[in-house]
Amino acid sequence: MSNNDIFKKLRVALQLRDDEIVAILKLVDFNISKAELGAFFRSEDHPNYKPCGDQILRNFLNGLVIHLRGPRPEKPRSEKKVDK
Repeated sequence: MSNNDIFKKLRVALQLRDDEIVAILKLVDFNISKAELGAFFRSEDHPNYKPCGDQILRNFLNGLVIHLRGPRPEKPRSEKKVDK
């Protein structure tokens, strides 16, 4: 199964539109246009088909986590105690 297939299946399963996917990718500072995104969802024999790279899928998954769960909360810094 290719990255394009995984991306398509996630898009359908989560009922995401192109503009929502672009917004999810922006959450991780990854900018992509709707035209570039559409090339990933075309069939392999289409002249404008583009294979989805690992970086794009990884950034989408990281953005999806932020989209669904919210941003990661800051961990409180614990002060180290020094025994005298």
